[in-house]
Amino acid sequence: MKEDPIERLDREAREKKSGLRTIMYALAAVAVLLAAALAYIWIQKSSLVKELNVEKQDLTEQIVALQQDYESLSTEYDVINTQLDSSKEEVAQLVERIQKTDATNRAKIRQYEKELGTLRSIMRNYIVQIDSLNTLNKQLTADAAAARRDAAESKRANAALTQQVENLSSQVAVGSVIKARGIGIEAYNSTGKVTDRSKNVVRMLTTLSLVENDLAPKGPVRVYIVVKDPDGNILTNENSAGFECAGEARTASASREVDYEGNEVTMSIYLNDLADKCVKGIYKVEAYTSMSYLGSAETMLR
Repeated sequence: MKEDPIERLDREAREKKSGLRTIMYALAAVAVLLAAALAYIWIQKSSLVKELNVEKQDLTEQIVALQQDYESLSTEYDVINTQLDSSKEEVAQLVERIQKTDATNRAKIRQYEKELGTLRSIMRNYIVQIDSLNTLNKQLTADAAAARRDAAESKRANAALTQQVENLSSQVAVGSVIKARGIGIEAYNSTGKVTDRSKNVVRMLTTLSLVENDLAPKGPVRVYIVVKDPDGNILTNENSAGFECAGEARTASASREVDYEGNEVTMSIYLNDLADKCVKGIYKVEAYTSMSYLGSAETMLR
């Protein structure tokens, strides 16, 4: 039986309308899903930014607290006061830099955390030096007064005074040893950029400052670095050589000579030819002169 044309048109219209309604529902569902996904991403991003801002605020408060601690330090020794002024300026600059840095710049925030740790370590060294010098000053004052009284009484007291003078000379000799601060180590890739990926490392850079010391001998000073891999093996290249520190033979990864005149000297020492030699883990650098151990630093490669 032949379908009535009007009924056929009516049926096709209903089918078309039903198809459009289905498409509309599908598009609405997709829109809802997209809106939900965008809302989730926005919430996650907002949460991360909030956490980073909290982290930056906490780091800023720690640096400001350290700045206040530095301001509270005082001493009667001009040499240490000069060093303190330099460190206080470093802290002030760090406060200014972190305030200008966006919390989402995680590389800078991590760098500031490292600098904060270094400045805290330096401050602890200042406290130890000041306490030691104050104790030594009191002891020397008491010893000198006793020695003057004893010297007037007998020959035996004169011998004791002579011994004290020798002890003081030994203390001056100890005070003449060159020391360092701000020791750090970084790895570089073939394009000259800092990297923490072991497979990209071609060289390492050690930086440090020989601190001011009016008692130290003036002239050329060679600084040696010993770089150790995570297993404790010393990294070397064809330019590496041995050296002696306080009479003990050691192997240097690299070295550099500077002219030291008693003023602070900042220096850098490169260890080259490290391509394909580095593995994941913690690398440690130790710094020496022929007279003493200067300190150490570490860096992590992944």
